[in-house]
Order: sequence, then structure tokens, then C-alpha cells
Amino acid sequence: MDALLLARIQFAFTIGFHFLFPAMTLGTTLVILISETLHIWKKDDMYRRITDFFVRLLGLIFVVGAATGIVMEFSFGTNWSQYSRVVGDVFGPILAAEGVIAFFLESVFIGVLIFGRKRVSPKVYWLAALLVFVGGHLSAFWIIVANSWMQTPAGYEINAAGKVLLTNFHDAVFNPSTMLRFIHTVLASWITCAVMVSGIAGYYVRKGLHGETARTMLKIGIIIFAITPLVQLGAAHAHAIQVINTQPVKAAAMEGHFNTGRGVPLYVIGYVDEKNEKTYGIYVPKFLSFLYNFDFNSEIKGLNSVARENWPPVNLVFQSYHIMVGLGMIFIALGLLGALLLATGKIYTAKWYLWGLPFLIPLPHLAHEMGWITAEVGRQPWIIYGMMKTANAASVVVSAGEIAFSLTMFFLIYLLLFVMFVSLFVKIVQQGPAAS
Repeated sequence: MDALLLARIQFAFTIGFHFLFPAMTLGTTLVILISETLHIWKKDDMYRRITDFFVRLLGLIFVVGAATGIVMEFSFGTNWSQYSRVVGDVFGPILAAEGVIAFFLESVFIGVLIFGRKRVSPKVYWLAALLVFVGGHLSAFWIIVANSWMQTPAGYEINAAGKVLLTNFHDAVFNPSTMLRFIHTVLASWITCAVMVSGIAGYYVRKGLHGETARTMLKIGIIIFAITPLVQLGAAHAHAIQVINTQPVKAAAMEGHFNTGRGVPLYVIGYVDEKNEKTYGIYVPKFLSFLYNFDFNSEIKGLNSVARENWPPVNLVFQSYHIMVGLGMIFIALGLLGALLLATGKIYTAKWYLWGLPFLIPLPHLAHEMGWITAEVGRQPWIIYGMMKTANAASVVVSAGEIAFSLTMFFLIYLLLFVMFVSLFVKIVQQGPAAS
């Protein structure tokens, strides 16, 4: 394999692994803020135990997430130096904002949560929970800004030397896709944690562990699980319209749509034969056109609106997108079912539902990864959409052997980290909130 392909594989592997942890972090900070607010409000020690339990999990998640996230930023200067040279003027301020404004805020006050329960007042502890929540979401915002700028660049000009110069920081930050992608990502992370909380608490309740604390934890998890997938449905729809408007080739690949036309069908499941430009599967006639602007005859651009060399791997994008959407529909159904069981008072005795909850925990992570593949592979062959191709962004002095060696080392280290993380995660869950 050549250096470019290995660099792609390495970046995909490292970011795919890292993405597991921010997906848990944001939702966990939400649950901590909710439980600590209830602790302050109701002065009930049960909520303190819930907070302390999830603070222990957050500490583990944050440490592994921070360690794996550093690798990606360094890789811009090693494997993707041509990209860094061209867009350093834009990326520098954005990544600096992420580090100074967000990451340090989050990391400092996580220390207060972990070590300060008996050292600060309850109000200061609650403030720390709020600032960790804010800091985590600000950190995610700036990372989304950087990625969104690559998807829909704005607020820049290109000088005579071909370097991208930042001309309007506001326009670069709030480019056409930033806010929709941020909301979509945050809601996906909240769903991830809602399922995690429900799965852990469901296991406790089914096994008769931790009494009312487990039942309350399950209630919090199910309420978030019932609400967030529904809200995500609307946010995802708005994001999909934005993709159709600003990245029509990616949108066409997501639906296996080749020829620009009206009354375009929406595929539920299928397979794309890119060579023969055919898509097979189950579809709803004209429904993609309808969802775009509520007109069954609205026009949707197809892949053939650009040269074939500018197509992404169509079937991969199609499949990853449909897996993500399918999982989203499952979350809506199961979240609403949980809400119905909670409202009728049957959830604590519905052993079949409680038994299934822990097995759902990996599914939001799968949806996250599929969404990331859709977004990143769907924009190929561009590293900056419509401006710079990925093939022109790679370092020219890093050999295939060097990248292969570092990829092997990353794989071994990340495998060790994953085993350690799962072991410690399971240990904390086995100890439970009573140990907090």
C-alpha cells in the first residue's frame, strides 16, 4: 500500500477509536448535571450517589478520550503537512480556541468533581458540574467548527501562493453546516449516554441491586432515551436538507441517486451498483423529493452532475448512512416503549425490557461511527470540499513504511487501552453507586 492510503487508514482508525469517548462524555456530563441539580434541590443523598457514580465513569472516559485525541492533532503536522501548510491560518485559531476556551475549562473542573466532593461546598460542586458540562460541549463545538469548515468552507480567501487566509472569523466559525452538525452530534452523544445509563440501571433493577438508587437512575435514563431520539429526528432532517443544498454529491451518494431529476425515491434498504449506476432495494417513490421541501416533484441533483472522478465510494456511503438511520428509528421505538412502561409503572417489572437494555449500549456507538463514515467518506475525494483534494494534502516526506510502523503501534496501544477501559468500566459498574 502507498503512503496516502496508509495515512487515510491511520487517521480513520485513530479518529474512529477516539470518537467512542467524546460520544460518552457529553451525555455523561448531562446526567451528572441533572443528578447534582436534583441533589441540591431535593437534598436527597440518593442523587449524590448517582452523581458520584457517573463522575467515576466520566473520569475514566475523559482520560482515555484526551489521550487518544492528542494523536489526531499531531497527525495534521506529520501525515498531512501539505494540508496544514495551506489551511494553518484557519485551523490554528479554531484549534487554539478549543484548547484554551474549552478543554482546559473541562479538565480543571473534572478535577473538582473527582476530588472535591468533601473539599468544596455543595453549591461550588454544582457549579463545577455545570462548568464541566459547558466545557465539554464547547470543546465539541470547536472540533465541529474545524470539521464543518472542511465540509462547507467560509470566511476565507486564497492568496497568490495558494494558501488559505482567514478573512472573517465569524463566517468561518458559523459556516453553513456548523450549527446543524453540532446539534446533530450533541444529540447523538446524549442518546449514547441515555442508552448507557438505561442499560446499567436496567441491569441493576433486574438483578435487584442498589434499590431505589437504581430505579431512579433508570428513570433518568429512560426519560432522556425517550426524548433525545425524537428531537434528533428533526435535527437530522434539517441537517440532511443542508447537505442536499451544500454538498449535493454527498447527498446523492447517501441515497444512491445517479441522475438529476424530480420525484426521487427514498431507499429504506438496498445496494448500489456503482459500475452500472443502479440502486436496488426497498424504496418509497418520490419521498426523498418530498422530504427535501415537501414537494413530491422537487429536483434533487444526482452523482452524474459531476465527473465520476469526484464521486465518493458510493455504496459505502449509502450503507453507512442507512445503518445510521435504521439505528435511529430503533432508538425512537425503544425509547418510546420505555417511556410507556415508565408511565404505566411497569418498567421495573418488565424483565424482558430490562434484560435487553444492556445489549443496546454498543448500538449508539455503531450509529456514531456510521455517521462519521457518511460525513467523511461522503465528502471524498475532497479534504476541503470543492477546494482541495485529499491526495494533495498528504505529507510528501513520510514514507509508507513509517506510517505502517506507527499504525501498527497505534493499533497495539489502542487495543491495550480498550481492554483496560472495558475492564475498569465493568469494575466501576460492578461496584455500583453504593460504592460512591
